[in-house]
Amino acid sequence: METKEETQGKTTMKKTLLIFNCLILSIGNCGGPLIMRLYFIHGGKRIWLSAWLETGGWPIILIPLAISYFHRRATDPTTKLFYMKPPLFIAAAIIGVLTGLDDYLYAYGVARLPVSTSALIIATQLAFTAGFAFLLVKQKFTSYSINAVVLLTVGAGVLAMHTGSDKPAHESSREYILGFIMTLVAAALYGLILPLVELTYKKSRQEINYTLVMEIQMVMCLLATVFCTVGMLINKDFQVGFSKISSM
Repeated sequence: METKEETQGKTTMKKTLLIFNCLILSIGNCGGPLIMRLYFIHGGKRIWLSAWLETGGWPIILIPLAISYFHRRATDPTTKLFYMKPPLFIAAAIIGVLTGLDDYLYAYGVARLPVSTSALIIATQLAFTAGFAFLLVKQKFTSYSINAVVLLTVGAGVLAMHTGSDKPAHESSREYILGFIMTLVAAALYGLILPLVELTYKKSRQEINYTLVMEIQMVMCLLATVFCTVGMLINKDFQVGFSKISSM
């Protein structure tokens, strides 16, 4: 049996990891759209590249995975390098491809809309998440979630009816509306992805721990990056870089 000190130590470690990951998520959610929008404002045109950058940092996940592995190995020399089993890997890979598609839709929307508008539309993801969570994982609605869903949905509807009020300069109404639609589709798709991840956890028949969650995230981000890399190849984004180098 575990001692009281060991239990408290594990609890403290879990809280520390949770706070650390929440901090990183907050920085990414706030800074990412701003940096991406700055790229497009200053003449950037590569939407697939912007989508690629959303998950292109997946190798960083190898650091906590390596730390976790060596920590486990210190206590159990027979520990496995990876927890993830093949069925779970396949599920994470499929969700990763969907994430790559969502990255492109989101980047397209940010290229066409002001950050304030795209952020509010993306906030409607809560409505889609609540709906898909109810259908897929039987998540119950509460008065708070219903209130938030209604307000965010109405807010997006108001924006849709006033598309010309914050339209960026030198951008046609058609491009603005298309950006609005693509961002809304991105919110809906990500609203589906989150319940799918939760459903994957439920169907995995494996113990869900920090290492397994990070492995799933790594596979998802890896496949999303591969998806966007294929898009860059089809769009000939790499040829632009090579042509600039050769002209120097």
